[in-house]
Amino acid sequence: MKILISIDDTDNIESRGTGEIAELLAEGIVTNGWGKCGPVTRHQLLIHPDIPYTSHNSSMCFPAEITVDMLNTITEYCGSALAAESAPDSDPGLCVLVPERLQHPEALINYGYRTKTTVITKEEAYETAAAHGIHLSEHGGTGQGVVGALAGAGLRLGGNDGRFKGKFRIPSRDKMATVKEICMSGIDVVHTVEGQVLCENDSVYVGEWVKPVLMDEKTVLLVVPDAGNSGSLWKACERKVFKDY
Repeated sequence: MKILISIDDTDNIESRGTGEIAELLAEGIVTNGWGKCGPVTRHQLLIHPDIPYTSHNSSMCFPAEITVDMLNTITEYCGSALAAESAPDSDPGLCVLVPERLQHPEALINYGYRTKTTVITKEEAYETAAAHGIHLSEHGGTGQGVVGALAGAGLRLGGNDGRFKGKFRIPSRDKMATVKEICMSGIDVVHTVEGQVLCENDSVYVGEWVKPVLMDEKTVLLVVPDAGNSGSLWKACERKVFKDY
């Protein structure tokens, strides 16, 4: 059974970030032999004076493949670990979603996109979760993080939002790699911002690391024309491009 685990509002300026805690939860699930976990994605939410956040107001989400009998154990573990690992003055929230049990997944996806443009209350988050049978819980402070935790699950479910946490390092020669080599390193597809898919023999300037995004439920490396001196027609997009995903 596939589940999505999403968290938000776990940190402060001095503490480790929410993404690191999400990875810690995933590591615990794997170490305990409860299932297999996929990579963490970061989902940008609305920046607004009425919304408390540490630095960027983003939630983190990752998928896990588990057996049905482990669902409650994993949910309890994530809640306890979140309470223990979050910063003392944070407001952590946890969402555990079972996609196959959703009768109207589009409603949750729409909720996720609304949090990118609208101030959502904690009460609305709980009402939405209850209406769709989704686990949503708070584990410290005001619990305001439930708003973003639910949003992260909805956005990851939609498959067209967020960028993957961490730096993907592609084996290369002089910081150059073919599309085929890039896809052998964990990337599903390489295409331009406009959607042009590159051929497997096309060369891309990948530099020291790349940052893929989630599109069409795939790990996508976005590229732009290379006007530099790398000798390639393409280069992996820079932060000014992928920060919008």
